[in-house]
Amino acid sequence: MNKLNKTNSFWISLSLAFALVLGSCSKDFLDTRPVGRVLEVNYYQTQDQAFEALVSVYDVLQWNDQWGFTMFRFLQNVASDDTYAGGSDASDQPSWVAYDNFTLTPNLGPQRGFWQKCYKGIYRANLYLERIDGIEDASEPFRVRTKAEAKFLRAKFYFDLVRLFGNVPFIDHTLGAEEYFTIDQVGPESVYPLIISDLEAAIDDLPVSVSENQLGRVTKGAAEALLARVLLFENDESKMDQVASLCESVIQSGEYSLLSSYGDIWSKDGEWSSESVFEITYSENSTSDWGSFGWGGGEGNVGVQFIGMRDYNGPTYATGWSFCPVSTELQSDMLGDPRYSQTIIDASTIPGASYTPGYQNTGYFMRKYAPLADNVAPDGDPALNWGNNIREIRYADVLLMAAEGLVRSNGSEGTARTYLNEVRNRVGLPPVSSSGSQLLEDIYTERRFELATEGHRFFDLLRTGKAEQVLGGQGFVQSIHKYLPIPQQEIDASQGVLTQNPGY
Repeated sequence: MNKLNKTNSFWISLSLAFALVLGSCSKDFLDTRPVGRVLEVNYYQTQDQAFEALVSVYDVLQWNDQWGFTMFRFLQNVASDDTYAGGSDASDQPSWVAYDNFTLTPNLGPQRGFWQKCYKGIYRANLYLERIDGIEDASEPFRVRTKAEAKFLRAKFYFDLVRLFGNVPFIDHTLGAEEYFTIDQVGPESVYPLIISDLEAAIDDLPVSVSENQLGRVTKGAAEALLARVLLFENDESKMDQVASLCESVIQSGEYSLLSSYGDIWSKDGEWSSESVFEITYSENSTSDWGSFGWGGGEGNVGVQFIGMRDYNGPTYATGWSFCPVSTELQSDMLGDPRYSQTIIDASTIPGASYTPGYQNTGYFMRKYAPLADNVAPDGDPALNWGNNIREIRYADVLLMAAEGLVRSNGSEGTARTYLNEVRNRVGLPPVSSSGSQLLEDIYTERRFELATEGHRFFDLLRTGKAEQVLGGQGFVQSIHKYLPIPQQEIDASQGVLTQNPGY
């Protein structure tokens, strides 16, 4: 294990100077616009301030432009066989192109944005957990619930880090000056216990549901589903029964159900529907423009702008920047699937429409999260103010994880088929009657189509051992590209104490 030096490391500097972004509540819990900064020394005095500090932890989930545009879900599509990088040409967002064809280097790729976003979120969560018990007027129910929320968020940030980088500095508290030389860079096996412990604690203390004006705050079901996802990616066969149990707790809670129409999931009315277990919220009302977009981005989802058709002129959609064109592989694979038209836009079928073909143009574009003309923001730069929430955890995913956990733990295959067929029945597909290894493959195939272009495919390929087989033609090599390179800027800031991942 390696020790992390303090010198000039940007994320370490957060321990020395805390700038807390505050927000005022609007449409729901996380549709907030930063309005000021308060130093840590003057903060954490009241329960109201503690709540604003908790919002600042959630706020990091929204960030899109850390060291370039690094929208997590959209970039995971690029790394997979769901979409290509796209853009105007090969020089448009070079980090996206490098992730697409696996020509990543320590200085080229989305890694610095991912790294800093996650560590900023971890810092804010750690600080909250340390300070909340010292606030005298905070009620006990408030402390219990908000600590659970902070633990959920810390677990999520660490889970993203360990999936992306493998070997990372492990920080479970805010750092004193004497600790800067003693922070371990550890492997996933040392990080998973904290992730699991945080989520187990969150499950115990989070509410089953939230009121409408608190949409965006995590629930017990969200923590159970995230823990199931963590255990699936950890890939320990002895824990597959836990995956099934966690997901079945969500299923049996009665809080969630599939929408009758698959396409409704992605509409504005579909936000926080019965199918949403957890969403990352955005707002079209933040009035951001390029002069006020800010570090981390505004409250709008700029990823929506990225995936629209360049110079589009026609009905239904608004213009975009032509990133994430759907791959010919996904388009071909989904032909005949009832979810095709709600997953893929075939530009050639839009009456009277025109657009400028971009880099890697296929003529096919992402339908989920597509910029719709009806959703253009009333104020600010429209490109920066899309209000489309990211559906981070859907109930359909929970059903498929439950089915996978049951099959892999030698549980009830009948129940596994029931969960799988519930997803298929929603879109009018016939039931599956397979068993054993074929049933498991059928579950994986269903994940491919049900969750297409939602940013899960790359991680599914990694955890099932299929990444090199499927992505080898893009340049993927398992021994290298299962992890991103550690950002060179972080290695340099540590004076070489941080070590690079193999192959970079």
